Amino acid sequence: MNASYKTVMMKPQDSVAVALEDIPAGAELTVVSQGQTFTVVLADPIEFGHKFAVRPIRQGDDIVKYGEAIGVAVTDIAPGQHVHVHNLEGKRGRGDLGATAG
Repeated sequence: MNASYKTVMMKPQDSVAVALEDIPAGAELTVVSQGQTFTVVLADPIEFGHKFAVRPIRQGDDIVKYGEAIGVAVTDIAPGQHVHVHNLEGKRGRGDLGATAG
């Protein structure tokens, strides 16, 4: 399935892009960021506003969106897979990450 779907990827070092509309599994996407092009076939359907991997992400790697680490992969994530709470542990709003044992 090759159609034109809207996505956004702000920085070429990002590991994910964001769907700007619902996109079905099997869609072949061309994602462009600052002159770099990534071709991805979606393994999962991606809902508006959700993320998908544009490059392989290994378990324990930071997940980068808009040039910022937003979380850590809890499992390996292949290009085209949905990136959400089932395979990402968020870093933001985590008070325990700054806590020290006392």
